[in-house]
Amino acid sequence: MTAAGTPPGKAWSGRFAEGADPTAEAFTSSLSFDRRLWPHDLAGSAAWARALGRAKLITPAEQEGLLDGLDAVRAELTSGRFPFRRELEDIHMNVERRLVELAGPVGGKLHTGRSRNDQIALDERLYLREILDHVDAGLRDVQRALVAQAEKHADAPMPGYTHLQRAQPVLLAHHLLAHGWALARDVDRLLATVARLDVSPLGAGALAGSSLPLDPHGTAVVA
Repeated sequence: MTAAGTPPGKAWSGRFAEGADPTAEAFTSSLSFDRRLWPHDLAGSAAWARALGRAKLITPAEQEGLLDGLDAVRAELTSGRFPFRRELEDIHMNVERRLVELAGPVGGKLHTGRSRNDQIALDERLYLREILDHVDAGLRDVQRALVAQAEKHADAPMPGYTHLQRAQPVLLAHHLLAHGWALARDVDRLLATVARLDVSPLGAGALAGSSLPLDPHGTAVVA
């Protein structure tokens, strides 16, 4: 416990004299679902550690210590040995606390010039970019299956429908390929979304950047 009586590591611990009620703590914790962001949280943190090193805000030894600590955290998460703590509320605080435990005080320097805002925004962008790649691949598999069935049943007739009523006769192949084209439009929308996601928010800070000599463009390229 801190001197104020709140659990250490809470982002708001300096403002209250007591910790949260367990029921409220369980309600506000996002760890149960945002823990899936950990690969992206670590990737963004490694990119930021290198950015701090390039800006000479940390020494080469400190940068190496941060990167080694992040690798150790990654090893625990990959193997399932990571000690998740619900009282730390989210994956970001869990990773940050564990980094300090493994790397020592230098772990606290990782948030130099970086806000929780741009950290979370980056994690979500990287996660969605990865997920949309999987969705894109799945939709293309469905399209290939539809084309295969259309070729297999190239001459099979079926009634076409308009306004839920039977209309002119069509081919089953045409009906299947119509769904394939609809999925193609979905793929186009996903690709457009990926392009919008592919912008790094690192360096934005809590509001309007930082007075520190950071290089947001360089960080985006490295990340």
